[in-house]
Amino acid sequence: MTTQPTRLNWRKSSFSGANDCVEVAETARVGGVAVRDSQNPAGHLEFNHAEWRAFVEAVGAGEL
Repeated sequence: MTTQPTRLNWRKSSFSGANDCVEVAETARVGGVAVRDSQNPAGHLEFNHAEWRAFVEAVGAGEL
């Protein structure tokens, strides 16, 4: 789901490089996380807690 950010506190991932920066922010929803490409700050993806956990586990397992 893509929404317009209201006022999110974006943090750059420690795994980001010079040209592949990923930023994350907590959302107003409890356990919500927003993710964006720092080179496209106007848009982002938003996950609830369960979705974020599944996404992180899939990335860690090399599925994505």
